[in-house]
Amino acid sequence: MNTENIIIIAVKRPTHSDENFKASLEELISLSYTAGGEVVETITQNREQIHGATYVGKGKIDEIKAAILKHDADLVICNDELSPGQLRNLSNLLDIRLIDRSQLILDIFASRAKTKEGKLQVELAQLEYTLPRLHGKGIELSRLGGGIGTRGPGETKLETDQRHIRTRIYDIKKRLKLVVKQREQYRKRRQLNGVFQIALVGYTNAGKSTIFNKLTLEESLVENKLFATLDPLTRQIELPSGFQLLITDTVGFIEDLPTQLIAAFRSTLEEVSEADLIVHVVNGAHPDKERQEKTVIHLLKDLEADTLPILTVYNKKDLIEADFIPSYQPNITISALNDSDIEQLLEKIEHTLMGEWDSYIVYLDPKEGKAIDRFEKETIVHSNRYDEERNQFVLEGNIKKDHPLHKYLKE
Repeated sequence: MNTENIIIIAVKRPTHSDENFKASLEELISLSYTAGGEVVETITQNREQIHGATYVGKGKIDEIKAAILKHDADLVICNDELSPGQLRNLSNLLDIRLIDRSQLILDIFASRAKTKEGKLQVELAQLEYTLPRLHGKGIELSRLGGGIGTRGPGETKLETDQRHIRTRIYDIKKRLKLVVKQREQYRKRRQLNGVFQIALVGYTNAGKSTIFNKLTLEESLVENKLFATLDPLTRQIELPSGFQLLITDTVGFIEDLPTQLIAAFRSTLEEVSEADLIVHVVNGAHPDKERQEKTVIHLLKDLEADTLPILTVYNKKDLIEADFIPSYQPNITISALNDSDIEQLLEKIEHTLMGEWDSYIVYLDPKEGKAIDRFEKETIVHSNRYDEERNQFVLEGNIKKDHPLHKYLKE
């Protein structure tokens, strides 16, 4: 696909600080690049509130028109989500393809989804976004000739009537319900077996996938683009003590994530709320890291996962300035590209778990080989010695509070 020339338009309201507004624009430029476009000009307007009918005022519309001609622009992207009326009015006035921030994010998700489930979830989000904005075959639909904002179901579904879209939404929801049931069964089985799971979360482009690859010796997609990981990956890793656990890499969070996307990806994001430990990866060198951290914590609250144990990992330490102060405890500062830092991260995860778990001492007969093996793999063992007088193995370590192996400790 050819690179599209993009003009970004944004309204700065009194509630926006200069720093937040600047960070929001920079993020939209990054999103545009991720989608395959190049931002040729950014036009902003200071207003008490967004114009109810056209997003920006009349004078600013003339300025945007001039910029479209000057740059031979292909697309205009608004920094805020537009109402159906604003989208239609502004599109008619500018006579160009126009999308908003939410459409852009949905478009990136559509191009990145690889699994059947991921594709269904994105399609559902796009259709639910489209439905209230569909006004027959209006002028805005006639301009959809491909390009950013039209991928996924957009190209084939937008020109169908509302009834067809509603039917498709119902069909996708039915199919995703089966996936949710399968996930629930998998989780129950995991809990019964006492399998421990970590969820890697973080603002998009914080370095989660690099850390995941280093921990699991995997080669999943790593790109300096937003939303490089969309479909969650789960793999087994081993801590220094020999304790084995599952780790899941999740989709990157972002401020103002479209509500349709959060709803559609609810079953995937529930992997986070069902985890035993959350590892929150932060780009420690990002100038707006505090806002990014707060966005992730806010989304964890929405998922009712904010009460789980959280280890904050400040990544990219080689780029961090000297006066860096961590915002959360417990934490560790690393560079995901440094192998010794990854080893320190594994030790920190283990240390964090020890602080959360019960300590134990257990005596097992030599014939209980299976139980000994389970303790070594499913708990954190500090020592394992053979007591000749008792003719038993003595294991000391830490164990998760509700682990099935507790039955051996009560004997």
